[in-house]
Amino acid sequence: MKKDPWIILSAGDNVAVATAAIAAGETVAGIVTREKIDPGHKVALTDIALGQAVVKYGQAIGRTTADIKAGDHIHSQNLHFENDRLAATANSAPEEASAEDRARTFMGFRRADGRSATRNYIGIIASVNCSTTVCRAIADTANRTLLPLYEGIDGFVPIVHDQGCGMSSTGDGMAVLHRTLAGYTRHVNFGGVLMIGLGCEVNQLTLYGQSGAGASKRHFNIQDAGGSRRAVERAMGMLKEIADDVGRERRVALPISDIIIGMQCGGSDGFSGITANPALGVAADLLAAAGGTAILSETSEIYGAEHLLRSRAVSDEVARKLDEKIVWWEKYVAMHGASLDNNPSPGNKRGGLTTILEKSLGAVAKGGRSPLTAVYGYAERVTAPGLVFMDTPGYDPVSATGQVAGGANMIAFTTGRGSCFGCRPAPSIKLSSNSALYASMEEDMDIDCGTIASGDATISGKGREIFNLIIDTASGKKTKSEEFGYGDNEFVPWHLGATL
Repeated sequence: MKKDPWIILSAGDNVAVATAAIAAGETVAGIVTREKIDPGHKVALTDIALGQAVVKYGQAIGRTTADIKAGDHIHSQNLHFENDRLAATANSAPEEASAEDRARTFMGFRRADGRSATRNYIGIIASVNCSTTVCRAIADTANRTLLPLYEGIDGFVPIVHDQGCGMSSTGDGMAVLHRTLAGYTRHVNFGGVLMIGLGCEVNQLTLYGQSGAGASKRHFNIQDAGGSRRAVERAMGMLKEIADDVGRERRVALPISDIIIGMQCGGSDGFSGITANPALGVAADLLAAAGGTAILSETSEIYGAEHLLRSRAVSDEVARKLDEKIVWWEKYVAMHGASLDNNPSPGNKRGGLTTILEKSLGAVAKGGRSPLTAVYGYAERVTAPGLVFMDTPGYDPVSATGQVAGGANMIAFTTGRGSCFGCRPAPSIKLSSNSALYASMEEDMDIDCGTIASGDATISGKGREIFNLIIDTASGKKTKSEEFGYGDNEFVPWHLGATL
C-alpha cells in the first residue's frame, strides 16, 4: 500500500507536513494539492478562513492572512505570527527506562572533587580579547610539542573571545562574562587550566583567584611575563607541570547519572520537530530517568511553547522562574525595536518553518516528556538532575557556551539545514532531521533521524540509538565534529551591556 507523502502530527491539526515533494494536482487522502509542496512544508487539510488559527502539533502556530483552501501551501505568503496559545493537553509519560538503562555506566575520568568528565583536556583561557593571540600561540605550541608526550590528555584548548575590556566593571555584561569564564575554568572536562591576561584590562585575573588552586590551575599576565614570546615560553613551563599531573588520568567506569548534556537545535527545518528533536527528547527522558541531566535552552526559541514546559514544572517556583525569563525576553527585544517572531531565519523558512510559534513547538520536543526540575540563568552552575532549563539566546554558539559554562560535559545538536558545530571541551553530537541532509553532509552528521519521516524508524527506536551514542561518546568515541577539529572557535559568551 502506498504511503501518504505527508504526516499529520495531531488529531486537531488543520495542516499536514510533506515528507516528500508533492506535485500540484496530486490527490492525497482525498485532497487535491493546489500547488507544489516541498518537503518539510505545510499543506492545508481543510478550508481555513481569513484570520483563523493554523494548528500544528495540536497548537496554534499563527493566523491566516488570506482565505485558504484545502490543498493550499501554507507559509509566509498566507500565515503570520499571532501571539496565540492553546491550552496544554495532559502530559504523557516520559519514555520508560528499564532497570538496565538506569544501571548503565560510561568510561570517563573521575576528578578529585568527585565529578565525572567525558574528556581530559587542558584549557588555555583568555581573560580578555588582548590575550587571545597569545593563548592561541600557547595552545598551538603545546599541541605540537607537549601533547605527543601524554597519552592521557585529549588536547590543549584555546578558549578565546572578544570581551574583557572596553566595558563596565559592574552590571550585567561583566557579571555574565565572569560567570561564563569561571564556569570554564572549573569545567570538569578540563583536567587543568592556564588563564592568560594582558594585565591592564577591566576583567582582571584577580577576579578568578586560583579557581580551586593547585598545580592544575594557574594564571599570569603577558605584561608581567615580558611580552608575547616570553609569555609563550613561560606558559610552556607551567603547562608541562600541569600535564605531568593531568596526564596520569585514565578512564574508569562511572554511572551515567554523571552525564550532563546540553541540547541545541540550529538550522531547523520542517522536519526538526517531527524527527530529530523528539528523538533527542526520548534520549533525554532515558538519561533523566537514570539520574542524569538534560539542559534545554534557547529561550527565544521556546517562545510560544513555554506553557507546555510550564505545565511540567515540579513546583510553582520553577514555573514562576520560567515565566520571568519569558517576560524579560519580551521587554528585551521590544527595547531593541525587534520581535521574537524575527527569530526564524531565512534558512528556517526555506525548510518550511513560518513563525516562531511553529519553530518553538518543534524545539521544545528536545526536552522529551520528563518533569521540569529547575530553571537557571545564563551560565549558572547546574546542580539539579533531570530535565532543566537554562535561559540563553537562540544563537547556537552563545547558547551552547552558556550550557558548557553551567557544567554540560556533552552537547547534542539537531539540524535540518546543516549547521556545523563543535564545542570543546564538551564533545558535540550532530543529529540530522532529514535523510537528504545526512547524505549530503555525512562527514558532519553522527545520526540520520530522517528515517523516522520515511517510516523506516520510530521516534522511540531512534531515541535509544541517540542514547547509546551519548554513552559511547562520553566513553571516548569521537564525534564527527571532533574528527574534523571543531571547537576552538565556538566559545561565544553572551554579550550584554554597553561597549565603552
